Amino acid sequence: MEEPYGEFGAFNPTGHAAIYLNHVCAETPTRLRACHSGEFGVVISRYHKIDGSDWIAMPLVPYLYAVEDINEVPRGVDREQVTHLRDAYWRAHLVSLAPAVDSDSPPKGEWVQLVGSSYDRKIHGFQVETTGEQDERLIAHFNDRRNVGHFNLFFHNCADFSRVVLDIYFPHAVHRNLIADFGMTTPKQVARSLVKYGKKHPELRMSAFTIAQVPGTLPHSHPVDGVAESLVKSKKYLVPLAVLSPEVAGGMVVDYLAEGRMSLPKNATVFEVGDEEKSEAPATPAGPTQTSAARPPEPIPD
Repeated sequence: MEEPYGEFGAFNPTGHAAIYLNHVCAETPTRLRACHSGEFGVVISRYHKIDGSDWIAMPLVPYLYAVEDINEVPRGVDREQVTHLRDAYWRAHLVSLAPAVDSDSPPKGEWVQLVGSSYDRKIHGFQVETTGEQDERLIAHFNDRRNVGHFNLFFHNCADFSRVVLDIYFPHAVHRNLIADFGMTTPKQVARSLVKYGKKHPELRMSAFTIAQVPGTLPHSHPVDGVAESLVKSKKYLVPLAVLSPEVAGGMVVDYLAEGRMSLPKNATVFEVGDEEKSEAPATPAGPTQTSAARPPEPIPD
């Protein structure tokens, strides 16, 4: 569950949803494979208008920091440094996904979401254990299907994609919230559903972690909100609505209080620059994932 940032984040505070798999890696940005020992895994999500693809898989370190080697991650950045790091990684690996414009310059567009996410936003993670068989099933599912984009903000967005991925591992674990999100799937609802499912299944050993935004001069990201929550918290929307239709405004507040609230775990492990997590699985995982981290994530309390 990634926090929103920038002007679009202020307009749409639902943020971004992505799935990190520490035993699945990217053979290419659109083809998956099992990780080899020592690899960091992959972040997979749905994007809008990137090479016409529905989903794209990125290695963890470039996804977070726009570099290939964890030792090259800067301790602090400004906007010029972030642009330089993204451009360098684009030239080395992403030209086929986002072709150059005139003068061999990187294009504008959403490809920048593929690299350096931790420069723009804080990321909240909810971790559960999976099996090698489940990972193999997911790899086969996505490698065998057509990868054609048809992004829709309301009914086919990044959170819907995360819901589909989690359904492969844990059928029916994630549901839309018809009340608090008006039927739209949001990153916060995916996280809320997964936490609820994890508490019902302690064998998954659910835990929480936070990947901090890299310090620097870039603005901080904003807290993640659901649909009703964002309207209730925004005076510029709620006050006029309360004047024009008190019943609707009151109903939205009730929806938020009843179904839309979610408190982030206060004991979540915070990963800073330099903390590492590597897969120790063989090329074909054969059991529950075992995570090696600099600071093990704490379990989510009841």
